[in-house]
Amino acid sequence: MSPANGKAAGEWIAGAVLAGGENRRFPVLKGFIEIEGVPLIRRNVDLLKGLFREVLISTNMPEHYFFLGVPMVGDVLPSRGPMSGIYSCLLNAGGDAILVSACDMPFLRGDVVALLCEEHRRASASGRVDVTVPVYDGKPQPLLGVYAKTALPFLEEGIMNGRTSMKRFFGEASTHFVGESALRTLDPGGRSFININTPEDFQRVSDSSPLAIHSTIEKCRKPLYEMP
Repeated sequence: MSPANGKAAGEWIAGAVLAGGENRRFPVLKGFIEIEGVPLIRRNVDLLKGLFREVLISTNMPEHYFFLGVPMVGDVLPSRGPMSGIYSCLLNAGGDAILVSACDMPFLRGDVVALLCEEHRRASASGRVDVTVPVYDGKPQPLLGVYAKTALPFLEEGIMNGRTSMKRFFGEASTHFVGESALRTLDPGGRSFININTPEDFQRVSDSSPLAIHSTIEKCRKPLYEMP
């Protein structure tokens, strides 16, 4: 599936990068860790800008992301993990749905994104679909999926009542799951689903030495508004 298909999807779906995580296991904001010399947040924003007419960043620290030149959305309900970011971006998006990706996914592929959008479009043609998510390694992947505005009541109820389990949400909303076989056709190694939660994860995906990892982390400790 080509980026052109994503542009067509972008007429009614917006892209949203979730950059509001608590970063408990990584000593700096993960979006500024570099893979192949490019910060993760820029890699994902640039990818989505090539596919969608509207791209948003979910963050409660907008001062760090002005340099990316895209609208930023803070949590409009109590911050309760990714569900709050998804809800806030969905509420503010101009289209009917958003394609969500986490900022710490360094190898996300455009054709995987386009497939998810096309799957959501196809499933929605037969009836209401609140969310379309991929299944990889036998598990739904909630931080890479399409969320329709019809999902807003389910998300709001979960946030306001402290019921933020995405597994519960998928059971209550009308959820379309994209099978692993279709995803592996485009991404046989599943690299689109790799994310970086710890320095050890970063070392594995970047093939860097511990000293290089330390140097990168120290670089990212400088004021982030100075990042290129």
